[in-house]
Amino acid sequence: MKKLSIILICIILIIFSIPSFSAVKVERLRFNNPDFIKGMDISSVISLENSGVKFYGFDGKESDIFKILSDNGVNYIRVRVWNNPFDKDKNGYGGGNCDVKTACEIGRRAAKYNMKLLVDFHYSDFWADPGKQKAPKEWENLTLDEKCEKLGLFTANSLNEIKSAGADIGMVQIGNETNSGIAGEYTSENTAKIFKRASEAVREFDGKIKIAVHFTNPEKTETIKYFADFLNEYNIDYDVFAVSYYPYWHGSLANLTSVLDYAAEKYGKYTMVAETSYANTLKDTDGHPNTVSENSNNSGEDLLWDFSTQGQADEFRAVAKSVNNVKNGKGLGVFYWEGAWITVGDISGLNSEDYENRLESNKTLWEKHGSGWASSFSVEYDPDDAGEWYGGSAVDNQAFFDSEGRALSSLKVFKYIDKEMILGDTDDNETVNIRDATSIQKFLVQLKDINETAADVDGDGAVTVKDASAIQHYIAKIKTDYPINQVID
Repeated sequence: MKKLSIILICIILIIFSIPSFSAVKVERLRFNNPDFIKGMDISSVISLENSGVKFYGFDGKESDIFKILSDNGVNYIRVRVWNNPFDKDKNGYGGGNCDVKTACEIGRRAAKYNMKLLVDFHYSDFWADPGKQKAPKEWENLTLDEKCEKLGLFTANSLNEIKSAGADIGMVQIGNETNSGIAGEYTSENTAKIFKRASEAVREFDGKIKIAVHFTNPEKTETIKYFADFLNEYNIDYDVFAVSYYPYWHGSLANLTSVLDYAAEKYGKYTMVAETSYANTLKDTDGHPNTVSENSNNSGEDLLWDFSTQGQADEFRAVAKSVNNVKNGKGLGVFYWEGAWITVGDISGLNSEDYENRLESNKTLWEKHGSGWASSFSVEYDPDDAGEWYGGSAVDNQAFFDSEGRALSSLKVFKYIDKEMILGDTDDNETVNIRDATSIQKFLVQLKDINETAADVDGDGAVTVKDASAIQHYIAKIKTDYPINQVID
């Protein structure tokens, strides 16, 4: 008996000596649209896997990233499509080398785990954004009518190929951040013709697919209203008015809701955020400068959250809430941009020689597989930007996975953002029993994944042995100070 007591004491001491894991708290949102999209863009994932990157779920086991995302509440995948992101020698431009073949593979794997696909046509051979809307190489010398014909065929053929691969296409985006133009066209009349031909091609392919248009800089309220008016004036056929929203550039959340309300109320369109992201740390892990770092985009009145896993989850929820607030249930959803674009080789803590060796290894992989934001081969197509500043991931610190590919607790925001949770129900089976207390103990020794929001019974922001004890007291009908077995509101 004495020996057993000593063993029990040792076990207790071991449990108490293990540091608790920080629980990500997710306040529930009640979505006004039952089909609210909790989406993620992972366009670079194939090139990352080809570079040796692996992903791990909360059980610590290697798993298909598409399964990890689906298991944690992601219901839609977004993939960009470039016409021909390769040079004359078939070297990829980088950024995932996202051609139609890549979209087919991503779409097939998404459908395997019951996630729909948003196909994001850039109508370019590489990045299209407000600063550049260059036509694909093959279209550069075409007349507008010839370009429209090529664009229609490319759209239809691409969608047929992606669908044939097994993808469940739910939405098509015609153009990416098209503030300045699309497919090398910049006047209102010409861009309208491009939009119309793209829309026609999608409708001809499948009339049930939603068509999205995509702009950015929502902080420029009158500019965004102008685009909504422009689409109406030229009678562009579309369903979803989408914007990018990065809080370090794009103003307040209240303004975001306001500009989306304009398209929803005046023109009856669905609205969504097609891109958002937030840093969970300011640390860099691949040796390539990050968009958000100690010296860049890390301060401002619209950055309302810590640079932490909790802050990352809070940002996504806040953006989702802003879209959900759009009137008449016209807020359709949010896509998190490149939530898995981690480094291909962690340089953290390496000394000078080892650091340089790892960085050279990373550069080789970025070039070979296109797993950096741009490769040196992109100079052929984009000499002034990508061709000069090519390199690794600029958003590795904004992913939902750490530098080794392990899922971060912030990923759970997708699962818990709209879930009715019961305090103490750590295994999500809608009842509280002794297994929930045991689950917490296993969680603390890294043997089990749990619902950390429901497990934080005492509300101190961390899951500890105290929470397990409170559940045990509840089971034993000993009075506690916490509303165990009640819905968390």
